[in-house]
Amino acid sequence: MKSLSAWKRPGLALIALSFALSTVAAPAQNTSTQAGAEARIKKLEAEVKALQRQVFPGADGKYFPPEINKPAGATTTTGTPATTPVTDLLTRMDAVELQLTRITAANEESANRIAQLEAKLAALAPAPAAATTVTVPAGTTAVVSTSTPATTTPAATSPAATTPAASFPTPAPVTITRPAATTTKPAAATATPAAKPAAPSAQRVAAVKAVEKPKTADAGDDEYSYGYRLWEAKFFPEAEQQLQLFLTKYPKHQRVSFARNLLGRAYLDEGKPREAAQWFLKNYQADKNGARASDSLLYLAESMRQLKDTNRACIALAEFGETFAAEAAGRLKTQYEATRRGVKCS
Repeated sequence: MKSLSAWKRPGLALIALSFALSTVAAPAQNTSTQAGAEARIKKLEAEVKALQRQVFPGADGKYFPPEINKPAGATTTTGTPATTPVTDLLTRMDAVELQLTRITAANEESANRIAQLEAKLAALAPAPAAATTVTVPAGTTAVVSTSTPATTTPAATSPAATTPAASFPTPAPVTITRPAATTTKPAAATATPAAKPAAPSAQRVAAVKAVEKPKTADAGDDEYSYGYRLWEAKFFPEAEQQLQLFLTKYPKHQRVSFARNLLGRAYLDEGKPREAAQWFLKNYQADKNGARASDSLLYLAESMRQLKDTNRACIALAEFGETFAAEAAGRLKTQYEATRRGVKCS
């Protein structure tokens, strides 16, 4: 028993020694383990922050404070790369070609419209009168006049101003055919010449003289105003003479469009629609933008209506309604509607 106790004592001493050593080494081991864990935790936190920057980019500090802040005013702007001179030249050439194409199209449209207007005006001209053949026996003296009936217009009227250059043709010349001479000659006979117009009465002459002629600094305007006063007083032949005198003396006066239109009105009021139509057509063709161009075109339609030329009357009305729509609905509305009621246009 004594030997067994002796054997056991050293074992107990060894166990005690081991326990003592473990208690001494435990604090040192725990200290190193804690340091390693702290380092690993810091590493994991850094990796989590890096992951957050990839998932939630931005520097507004909403999820984590930025480690590096972008300096203010460091924004860079990417400029547009410059083109080559050849590219710029080709672009300008394309723009010029586009403009040329538009100008050409506008020119073609204008030419087409002008052609249509000229065709409409050409259709207003009446058909030429057929030639008249008169057979006169041998030995007979015939006096044939191809002019229009004489009016009371004084001889002082200029010949160039009495017949306007309109598209209405003059009557065809008269052809005289004489038969072959026979053995028996008829008695000589002389055709009666056209009667001369009666001279105006003294009462009419006095009434015309009573119409006062204005006297202002504009002599041309005075001449026109005097013609207007004669027309207003219904002295139509005298008004025609005065207006023709004005057109001869002042062909470039600002009242020319008024005068030509009023001359046509005087003939129309006198019951001469053919002479009136010549002046209306001339005034419209001479200056389509004139002060009384619209009036002349409308009264041209009225003249054709009185001549029972429905086709040309309708053409003139259609042209008036298209070109002068504002006048048709305003100043000339009454005359326009009256003329339209007088013709039946299809």
